[in-house]
Amino acid sequence: MSRLVKHAARILIILLLGGFCGATLVRLAPGFGVDEEELDSRLNQESIQALRQSHARHESLGGFYIHYLGRLIKGDLGTSRSLQQPVTQLLAQRFPETLKSVGFGLALGWTLGLALAIASALSRNWFVDLFSSVLAGALLCMPAAVLALLFVIARAPGRLVLGLIVFPKIFRYARNLLIRSVAMPHVLTARAKGAGGFRTLLWHILPVTAPQLLALAGVSVSMAFAASIPVEALCDLPGIGQLAWKAALGRDMELLVNLTLIVTGVTLLANSAADLLGSPSRMGES
Repeated sequence: MSRLVKHAARILIILLLGGFCGATLVRLAPGFGVDEEELDSRLNQESIQALRQSHARHESLGGFYIHYLGRLIKGDLGTSRSLQQPVTQLLAQRFPETLKSVGFGLALGWTLGLALAIASALSRNWFVDLFSSVLAGALLCMPAAVLALLFVIARAPGRLVLGLIVFPKIFRYARNLLIRSVAMPHVLTARAKGAGGFRTLLWHILPVTAPQLLALAGVSVSMAFAASIPVEALCDLPGIGQLAWKAALGRDMELLVNLTLIVTGVTLLANSAADLLGSPSRMGES
C-alpha cells in the first residue's frame, strides 16, 4: 500500500512540474504573444486591442498556471486559441485515435518480437538468429521520424511504424531472457527427459519469465505512446500527435500544457506499472 501511495505522490508532483515546464517553454518560445489575426488589415485599433486583452492572462506565466490549475480542479481544460474549440472536445476526438494506433503498434511489435525471440532462442538455427538480430538492429538504429517519412513516401499505413519501433526492443529483451531461461537446470532436465519444445516453453520457461515480460509490457506502452507523437504528425494521423504539432505551430499554450500533462501522465503510469510488476533488465543488454 505504501508503494502505491509513493508512486501516486511521485506522479502528481512530476505532472505539476511537467505542466509548468511545458508552459514555460511555450512562453519563452520565439514569437509568443503574436496573434496572426492582428495582421488582418480589416481590423481597426479597437479590435486589435480587444484581441490583446483576451490573451492578457498569458503574459504572466505564474498567473496563467494558477488560473489553469483553478480551472483544472473544476474539470475545465480551457479553450484552444488556435483551433477555437474546447480542449476537452479536441482530446475526446483525438485521444481514441492515438489509443488505436498505440494498441495496433503494441500488438504488432509484441507478436513479431516475441515470435522471432522464441524461434531464435529455441530453434538453435543460426540463420534465424542472424536474420532476426540484423532486422532488429537495423530498425533500432533508425529514428522514428525517418521511418515515418519512409512510410509516407511509400504510402504505407502509418500505424505500422509504431509496431516496427516497438519490435526491436521487445525482440532483443525477450531473446536474451529466453536464452538465459533455456540454459536453466530445470529446463535442461525437462528437455533431457524428452519434453517437446512447445511443452518446455509453456510449462518451464514462460512461468519463470512472466514477471519480466509483464514489466517489459509496461515499459513498451510508454515507448509506443511517445513514438506516436512524431509518427502521427508526419503520417497525418488524426491523433494527439498531430494535434500537438498544430498546437506548437500556433503557440497554443492552453492546448500544449494539457497535451504535456497527458503524455507525462501516460508515461509515468506505464513506468510505475512496470516498476510494480517487477524490475526489468536493461533494455539495451545484448
